[in-house]
Amino acid sequence: MILINTHGGDLELIGRKYNIPKEELINFGGNVNPLGISQNVKNALIENINYICQYPDVSYFSLKKSISNYTNVNADYIIPGNGATELISLFIKIISPKSAIIVSPSYSEYEREIKLNNGKTILFPLKEINNFKFNVNEFINFIPENTEMVIMCNPNNPTGTAVNIRDMEILLNYCAKKNIYVMIDETYIEFTSSIQNFSAVSLIPSHKNLFIVRGTAKFFAAPGLRLGYGICSDTKILENINSKKDPWSVNIFASIASEVMFSDKEYIEKTKKLIFDEREKITTELKKWKNIKVFETEANFILIKLLKNNITSTMVFENLIIKKMIIRDASNFAFLGNEYLRFCFLLPKQNKALLENMKTIIEV
Repeated sequence: MILINTHGGDLELIGRKYNIPKEELINFGGNVNPLGISQNVKNALIENINYICQYPDVSYFSLKKSISNYTNVNADYIIPGNGATELISLFIKIISPKSAIIVSPSYSEYEREIKLNNGKTILFPLKEINNFKFNVNEFINFIPENTEMVIMCNPNNPTGTAVNIRDMEILLNYCAKKNIYVMIDETYIEFTSSIQNFSAVSLIPSHKNLFIVRGTAKFFAAPGLRLGYGICSDTKILENINSKKDPWSVNIFASIASEVMFSDKEYIEKTKKLIFDEREKITTELKKWKNIKVFETEANFILIKLLKNNITSTMVFENLIIKKMIIRDASNFAFLGNEYLRFCFLLPKQNKALLENMKTIIEV
């Protein structure tokens, strides 16, 4: 049994399989900010530990205000959730599309939720010949008449490619005319070279068919906090989601953390500088290798393709796990095969060690 299909956070499972304590594993598969959670957030949680004895504000007034200030979006358009996954599930459940298109390869949870709601999924393939970049005109021509929802991750996981705001607006305008809802997962948007050029948040007020979902697991290194938020200007949809959502699904510490997390400019800038520097350095190095193809990325991870027939993604995964390094074997993503690998950027010393070990496996 080979654990190539495990989620990036399944360190317990991987550790048990390979008999390695999870604390010793270096996780290049989880796409989480290597700086860890902000010290200011830690302090806020410690100082407010006694709030565990209280229920959260069921309306999440302070939490929505914090998100509103961070995103520059009207607080009435914001809905907090127990991680991005809860909001993805609830939005799909509310719309309950009979037919949906997912830009792929991408996060498998989208397709799972559509199926759970008895919908049909069509996958729109991002093509390697185009370096997995999204072509809006090609996509519009691909959309069947009976489509009720479009789902995309921007930047996309696992390709790292991102759709710019101009193309996003073209797509949203077309979908509005056809009564198609568009859900955009912006989990990795803070890692892009320019949020203004890639985030669809500024389009929210003028497009009621748009639902954006974000989380704090990756950029803010807080997967255990389970804090996500949705943004939509159709308040009837938000009210409908709220009516289906469990009360107090977001814990009180998520609310406390948000008041510090989203305003911690020093942490935000430090994270961006680290990721931008490491992304450029790693991409430049990988492009020198003769046995791989490197795909440009706007995220905190990178996708590569192995070009030697005698080396597979499984082999690389197995060789690295011995070194206590976990990468993502991307062979189980739609339209990808056993020659694709994805790994995220951690601290410089860790990244250097990963590349050195990968090079001994691939560049032989």
